[in-house]
Parts: sequence; structure tokens; C-alpha cells
Amino acid sequence: MVSPLLAKAAPSGREIVNVTPERAGWTHVGFRALRLAAGESEAVETGERELCLVVLTGTVDVTIDGETYSHLGTRNSVFEEVSPAAVYVPAGKVVHTRAVRAAEVALCSAPADARNRKVQVLDPKNMKRSVRGKGTNTRYVCDILPHDDPTAAHLLVVEVMTPASHSSSYPPHKHDQETPPTETQLEETYYHRLNPPQGFAFQRVYTDDRSLDEACAVEDHDVVMVPRGYHPVVAPHGYDLYYLNVMAGPNRFWVFKNDPQHEWMLK
Repeated sequence: MVSPLLAKAAPSGREIVNVTPERAGWTHVGFRALRLAAGESEAVETGERELCLVVLTGTVDVTIDGETYSHLGTRNSVFEEVSPAAVYVPAGKVVHTRAVRAAEVALCSAPADARNRKVQVLDPKNMKRSVRGKGTNTRYVCDILPHDDPTAAHLLVVEVMTPASHSSSYPPHKHDQETPPTETQLEETYYHRLNPPQGFAFQRVYTDDRSLDEACAVEDHDVVMVPRGYHPVVAPHGYDLYYLNVMAGPNRFWVFKNDPQHEWMLK
């Protein structure tokens, strides 16, 4: 039986996966991933939501309000040590994306606010890259749209590469209570990629009282929805794990609480 928190990917076709707020049963985060063959196009209306378009692989042209941002994206694989191209788009826009060469594109969305925000191309050269953890808890992070970037109203977007046999989002942490500065409430999606692609990984989502306790076996292109609770990830031997995180909540601030039962390892 598939976990209700697991959105399985389509093995072929244009739309890989689509998680709407209605499907997830929450308020803020929306996530789609698309495959575009060379020359194919996709038009998206942002409506009352803001959008961060991430070029995961391939190269695209993006046209908004008659202006084209050409040849965005250089990666052949999300496992390359290269930051992605991305575009922030506010509410009330139509976004035309055309693949210059075969591309995989992520559409990350959240409710907009009343501010007059601008379209912004997010330069890969300005994205902060960092290393977290140590030993088999080491993982490699790229902040695409972090909470200290004032570009967006609610969206936070980050990608993480976890080497084979390593854990990630670990020690287990959560961000489901709006009690700043100790913790903030953020919904979250994990878009998983595996290398080699026939691999799998594991993600658990659980609360202190275990009223939510789901273990998901994730395969290439699957999405795990995290409405609340702790959400660690483990990559088995032989398979590197990439994930794209999308977070959003009532306030655009990321502060998390570690599971106190496992916090000892940080000391």
C-alpha cells in the first residue's frame, strides 16, 4: 500500500508529478515536475500564486511579459556540482517555457502577497553552496531561494545531494509550529532523484505522539509530502540521492526543532 504522503512519478510523458495544495491537504506549497523534449513548450499562469521555475536539467528559454530569458540551464544531471538556473515569477503572470534541448523543469509555487514583486532570474553564480553534517551524515546543499532572500513572499527552495550510504535531513527535525524564534510552520515537498536511476531511498515522516508515522520507499522522480513532523532521509549503499525541497508557510522564515531523542549526536 502506497503511503498517502507519497506521490509516485509517471514513468513517461510530459508531466512527471503534480502535487497541488488540494492533493496534499494543506494551504501553501504546490509542486510540479515536467519533461520537455527539445522544441516543446509549456505555458503556466501564476494566478494568485508566486512561482519559482527551476531548470533541473537541460536548457530552456523562458518568456514573461514579452521578454525572453534565453538559454537558461547547463546541467545534464542534477548530480553535477553545478547550481541550477531558476526564475522567480510573481502573481498575475503567464510563463512560457520552451526547451532548447531536452529539459526537466520544476515548478514550485506558494500563495503570493500584495507587494508589487518583480520577475527575477536567479543567477546560479550567486547561489550559496555549502556542506552540512559530518561522516555519513554529510550532504551538499545549494540554496536557490533561501529565507534571507527578499525576492519571494512565501517560497523557499533548496536542493540537496546526499551521497550513497549517507543520511540527510538528520538528525530528524521538524518545522510545524509557528513559535519563532524556536520553530516556524512550513509545509514541505521532497522531489527525489536517484543515481543510478533504478535505485531507491527511504524517508520517514513522524510526529512525537506518532499520530503521524509513515515510512516511504522512494524511487526516481517521486515526491514525499511533509505536512508536519520529523522527516529524515536515508540513501542506501550504491545510490546517490538528490532532492529538491520546496517550503512555504504563513511566514517566510525557516527555523527547525530537532527530535530531542536524537539530538545527542550533535553534541
